[in-house]
Amino acid sequence: MAPRVRVRAPELIGKGGWLNTGNVDLSLADLRGRIVILDFWTFCCVNCLHVLDELRELEEKHRDTVVIIGVHSPKFVHEAEHQAVVDAVERYGVEHPVLDDPELATWKQYAVRAWPTLVVIDPEGYVVAQHSGEGHAHALEALVAELEAEHGAKGTLRRGDGPYVAPEPEATDLRFPGKAVVLPGGGFLVSDSTRHQLVELADDGETVVRRIGSGERGFGAGSFNEPQGLALLPDGTVVVADTVNHALRTYDPETGAVTTIAGTGRQWMQGQPTSGPALEVSLSSPWDVAWFDGRLWIAMAGVHQLWTYDPADGTVEAAAGTTNEGIVDGPLREAWFAQPSGLAASVDGERLWVADSEGSAVRWVDREGYVHTAVGKGLFDFGHRDGDAEQALLQHPLGVTALPDGSVAIADTYNHALRRYDPASGEVTTLATDLREPSDAVLVGDDVVVVESARHRLTRLRLPESAVRVEAVAHQTQRAATDVAPGRLRVDVVFTAPAGQKLDTRYGPSTRLIVSSTPPGLLAEGAGTGTELGRDLVLAEGVTEGILHVSAMAASCDDDPANEYPACHMHQNDWGVPVRVVAGGAERLPLVLAGLDG
Repeated sequence: MAPRVRVRAPELIGKGGWLNTGNVDLSLADLRGRIVILDFWTFCCVNCLHVLDELRELEEKHRDTVVIIGVHSPKFVHEAEHQAVVDAVERYGVEHPVLDDPELATWKQYAVRAWPTLVVIDPEGYVVAQHSGEGHAHALEALVAELEAEHGAKGTLRRGDGPYVAPEPEATDLRFPGKAVVLPGGGFLVSDSTRHQLVELADDGETVVRRIGSGERGFGAGSFNEPQGLALLPDGTVVVADTVNHALRTYDPETGAVTTIAGTGRQWMQGQPTSGPALEVSLSSPWDVAWFDGRLWIAMAGVHQLWTYDPADGTVEAAAGTTNEGIVDGPLREAWFAQPSGLAASVDGERLWVADSEGSAVRWVDREGYVHTAVGKGLFDFGHRDGDAEQALLQHPLGVTALPDGSVAIADTYNHALRRYDPASGEVTTLATDLREPSDAVLVGDDVVVVESARHRLTRLRLPESAVRVEAVAHQTQRAATDVAPGRLRVDVVFTAPAGQKLDTRYGPSTRLIVSSTPPGLLAEGAGTGTELGRDLVLAEGVTEGILHVSAMAASCDDDPANEYPACHMHQNDWGVPVRVVAGGAERLPLVLAGLDG
């Protein structure tokens, strides 16, 4: 085994305290003898949710040697609320200890720059690897096997039960419901996401008529995995965005039958097909669905795109977005989205409204194939501010609902509010507050029924004739800026292929690097796409601060010449690094995709 750099792991500290430990505070000394994997995550981030799912098998297989610790490091103001973290841990089925670090203290100690980031600590308390982004489960599996062998031989490995203590379950009819739809025969169908079921409710929105699904994670005919979006097809069946199964299912209210219509059950990764027979093409965290312009549109949150499904020929295709994350308008194929999570067709059928959650934005697609932004400024600006749409602010909205007058209601999730955008006036107003993480809404006559996800219920509201007045607040993501020197800046993405693998260069370069900035004028040179994982940038004179957006991808394959069909894996991550240009600042910016910066 190659010698490793010996870096002592900093202590774990967080003002919010510990979850899933039975009210016991943990320290690294308590974990000595175990292999520790720190998962720096925030619950708004779909990539972080992907990593939670990637870790489940590893967590179960090595339960007696590995302890996974979630370090919750918030992006949005709402995510710094302790109860919101408690809710998220239950909502997403996190079955390991979680440190609530609202002030990013441990994040700073470990010099983390992106969500998600994984840090591996050996049984003697030393950092041995860091991985950013998704797709590292196989590398972690190989590293854990090495560490088990090494420290088992040294006598420094301690096996046994971990510190996880499951919280007491609460009895409610719904548990963190996601989306809802009004059924043709009356009543509601609700995606009961945390319990992996659909629930049919009576017209009162409270009485349970029936439950659909086993209640356990699964991909069989009677199972779902954190379902979210629901949409009625013209034939009366309901399409279900089966989010963590990366699939679309249909539910027939008449027969109760559940059928898979799109997706393979595996997550789509870069380089895989983006069109073809629906059951042969992988999807990535479909979060919502809506019927628009003769097709079913899919909010593909996992890759920042919109896809479509055509029931006539049973095909899917990527329709809008490049997979780059941000707010860029333009033709469908050139636009950028940021975790689209809610869809609704306008009443006149001329617009497809999009809740673009990570950009705190509402976007829309017209029938001519162009993407527009109604509300939203960028990935790091959010708040609760009404008024002219150009200066109005939202905070991570998850749902949109078309209203009869041509306006759109917005489930402004992290502001706990129902908002409204009127394209006729260009104004944003607040319709209701004191909701708890609203994630969707549906119209029933003159009422709007809101999915109040963190209160585990549907809430009926009468649409007010006048807007609610709120005190305007604006926020930016609070992360310490990196001081960089004026002029030339070297960006190095650090990537070390996992043990037993090498970069796959059989068909050309296996790495890709995309660099951009906010504002665009921050970079005088160096923006754009290339194949090298290092690049020299030139910062423009007169611009003193901004954000560098860096997206990196690397493909590695088994390094065995005798294997004609080596297994290959994709590693990818996006960084948004706040920088401040000052004399004496750093001239090199290292970003670790996998490995350690030497």
